[in-house]
Amino acid sequence: MGYAIGQRELRNDNAEIMRRVAAGESFVVTRNGKPVADLVPHLAPEEPRRDRTLGEIQEAFRGLPPMDSAEWRREREADDAVFGPDRLGDPGEGP
Repeated sequence: MGYAIGQRELRNDNAEIMRRVAAGESFVVTRNGKPVADLVPHLAPEEPRRDRTLGEIQEAFRGLPPMDSAEWRREREADDAVFGPDRLGDPGEGP
């Protein structure tokens, strides 16, 4: 995983350790010699692409499983029985 550092070292040298994590290093934080946490660089979620072609979008949808419209309707009716029907209309009208 990474370089092992004690909890005390993390506390005393946190600025340096965080700089190293930001640079891509990983650490295993230990307490009394036992691993308790992994300190790893943050992975930001990928930004969705906004420049996809229609063909790329169609290809992505082809990979999805087929939808059973009768099952979808049954699920909607069951949800409506619990939560009430959706009231679709002008968003400014309120509930």
